[in-house]
Amino acid sequence: MKKLLLATALTAAAGTAVHAESHDGPIKIGVILGYTGPIESLTPQMADSAELAMTEINEGGGLLDGRMLEPVRADSTCIDSSAATAAAERLVTSDGVAAIMGADCSGVTGAVLANVAVPNGIVMISPSATSPALSSADDNDLFFRTAPSDARQGEVLAQILKDRGIEDVAVTYTNNDYGKGLSDSFASSFEQNGGTVTLSAPHEDDKADYSAEIGALASAGGGALVVLGYADSGGKGMIRAALDSGAFDTFMMGDGMFAESLMSDLGSDMTGSFGAVPWSEGEGTAAFSKIAADAGINGESTFTRESYDAAALLALAMQAAGSTSSDAFKSKVMDVANAPGEKIMPGELAKAISILKDGGEIDYVGATNVELIGSGEAAGTYREYEIKDADYSTTGFR
Repeated sequence: MKKLLLATALTAAAGTAVHAESHDGPIKIGVILGYTGPIESLTPQMADSAELAMTEINEGGGLLDGRMLEPVRADSTCIDSSAATAAAERLVTSDGVAAIMGADCSGVTGAVLANVAVPNGIVMISPSATSPALSSADDNDLFFRTAPSDARQGEVLAQILKDRGIEDVAVTYTNNDYGKGLSDSFASSFEQNGGTVTLSAPHEDDKADYSAEIGALASAGGGALVVLGYADSGGKGMIRAALDSGAFDTFMMGDGMFAESLMSDLGSDMTGSFGAVPWSEGEGTAAFSKIAADAGINGESTFTRESYDAAALLALAMQAAGSTSSDAFKSKVMDVANAPGEKIMPGELAKAISILKDGGEIDYVGATNVELIGSGEAAGTYREYEIKDADYSTTGFR
């Protein structure tokens, strides 16, 4: 991921004037998500939530003395790094975006970071890329994320199994950076807790038949099948094959499996299965739920809160720096996200901009109780759920 493409470097040099800071006109923000691919049922709500933050700022008078924010969408595909890189290059060199909200899936996020954001000096904040490998990426302090690392998610999933008294499991994971990173984190934590992974095996997305994969996992056995994949692709296919064959009837799922589409398709057959997804509760979460509902957005969908917060942090950091130049505002992202300062909830972005304009400090709480740690990681909490009556029922937060 740290090797930069020569073509990209040449593009960066040629495009310097395109994304050089301008002091008038709209401020363009790239919104690069997988509008096609294995999470395509989730990304419309994610994009709408990010753009809700931008609309809120525009309706409050804009940024940097009245400049409006203009979202520009691009398709990451979630899984095709070459396509994601090309889409991000267009955002920077053709559209002239000042920053990127995204990408979404870990592999394409790493590719965009290494091949576009770093050589072009563009800040990006991902709402959903959770691979632990991104924590050590060579990012020139340009990369942040509002969803917690899978190093944390693996611990949470392992503890859920321990609390339920399940001592052995089989694991299937999508064969990419996200799936491998999460499966490694989970297996390490589960085994440290005394559990046994009978078999951990990857699956490819978008296959027509997963019977062979399920057969191998069934032979290994386990008290549950842990599914670390995508709800609109291979993860759902693995569950369907397991149900059809009777190999497993209880599933524990990672964050990529949380989707209303999964409940619509298979929820009635998954009663008693369970999992976890990044989530928050409190004043900021409630405020976001209200403004999202008022805007006709399903704010309860996966990574919607994180998307709103990612877009908000980009804008607030620009205001704090008094500049749309990434070199100027990248150091302000942590400042506006954390204490000290006046706490800012969703719906209060115009207030935050006014405080910053007057030289004050803010502590952006946002929709996810934002707290950035380390080099820009989200501390994060998780919603634990169980499937009842073909729907997700909250059992607690961790």
